[in-house]
Amino acid sequence: AAPLIGGQEGEGSSRPVLNPATGAVVGHVVEATSDHVQQALSAADAAAPGWADQPVEVRATALERLAELLEGDRDMLLALLQAEAGKTLGDAVADLREAVDFCRYYAVEARRQFQILNLPGPTGEANSLELKGRGVFLTIAPWNFPLAIFLGQTVAALVAGNAVVAKPAPQTPLVAARAVRLAHQAGIPADVLHLLPGAGDVGAELVGDRRVAGVA
Repeated sequence: AAPLIGGQEGEGSSRPVLNPATGAVVGHVVEATSDHVQQALSAADAAAPGWADQPVEVRATALERLAELLEGDRDMLLALLQAEAGKTLGDAVADLREAVDFCRYYAVEARRQFQILNLPGPTGEANSLELKGRGVFLTIAPWNFPLAIFLGQTVAALVAGNAVVAKPAPQTPLVAARAVRLAHQAGIPADVLHLLPGAGDVGAELVGDRRVAGVA
């Protein structure tokens, strides 16, 4: 795993990712630097208006495709959840199912909530209510549900019309990286969804940046 900015992997020195139960090396991760943070925020900030202008049907359909891709990639995702997060098979299955459910649930809700609502015009004026994305959303995920929570908060922000910079837990970057690749394959543009693995210093720099309009 590595920073994924505009679909391109960032370079740097890597560290091993360990199985928490056995200590075995299950992969390696290049953690984001300050340069990676700034590149991702600039790209997301530039892409956000165009993504927000996409019809909600386009965004919701991408989430439904992602749900299908997650199910199709079940064996690899379950293996990663067990090896990287130390989950039992039953817990890994539940994590995957919840991630799939989030994608489908938020697709349905977005179609319902992002329709233009015509309001009364007491003096004959035309009034309407329309929801729009806020800009760039930062999602910071915990280690205990490295797929379900990571994707749940990310796809909710995406389908609402926001660009997203996603930071997984330092313990579980491999699952997150695979999920982001699947999201791009599902139709989420690479300049709209970026991945920044790292520890608290990465999160602190992201949270403190004024281009970030919301944090989940």
